[in-house]
Amino acid sequence: MPLSGRRAPILLPIFSLPFLPFSCMKKILLAATIVAATSASAVAQNNVVKVNILSPIVKTGSFFYEHKLNASSSLQIGGLFTSAKIEDTKISGFALTPEYRFYLSERTPAPEGFYVGPFVRYQNLTLKSTYTDSYNSTGTPTTQTDEASLNTFGGGVVVGRQWIFKDTFSLDIFLGPSYNGGSIEVKSTSNGNGTFDAGPLTGFGVRTGITFGLAF
Repeated sequence: MPLSGRRAPILLPIFSLPFLPFSCMKKILLAATIVAATSASAVAQNNVVKVNILSPIVKTGSFFYEHKLNASSSLQIGGLFTSAKIEDTKISGFALTPEYRFYLSERTPAPEGFYVGPFVRYQNLTLKSTYTDSYNSTGTPTTQTDEASLNTFGGGVVVGRQWIFKDTFSLDIFLGPSYNGGSIEVKSTSNGNGTFDAGPLTGFGVRTGITFGLAF
């Protein structure tokens, strides 16, 4: 079968590389190193998972997942689980906090740098209050337990700064005002007339946190 008119490519044998001048080999290795380093630094961290280290102080677990949308914004979802106690009232339940972040730094793309984050929050909580209400016929105090549910919806805005170290570890600090509104539904009371005070769980407040996490 006749060969086509196109010339076959010239292949250099691999063993010919060691016979290049040493200075030329150094330049090739240096160029390859620079390209590899540039490629590694250009790899963007699009996701961050993190935990709020302040939450355990109030017997609460608070976790977050942040996903980069573009160079200047990201979307974060936070989950909170609690089993805290305020005076004689035990509070248990969960909260969800979606947040949209606008990153302000021109030098570093999201999810790193200073940001402003408007958010909304939904809370579903159970309140149990245990107290001494009366005495029985023998003079022994009796313990009473009242229970209610609290559902709130609110929002606010935080300002913060997030750092990414070694393309792997994250540190995020944020602070801002918030507001939660909702109603309490009494489920059971010892005398049928029990009431609950939502206290700091509703109304205006401050949302703050310090989180550590992993970026990938």
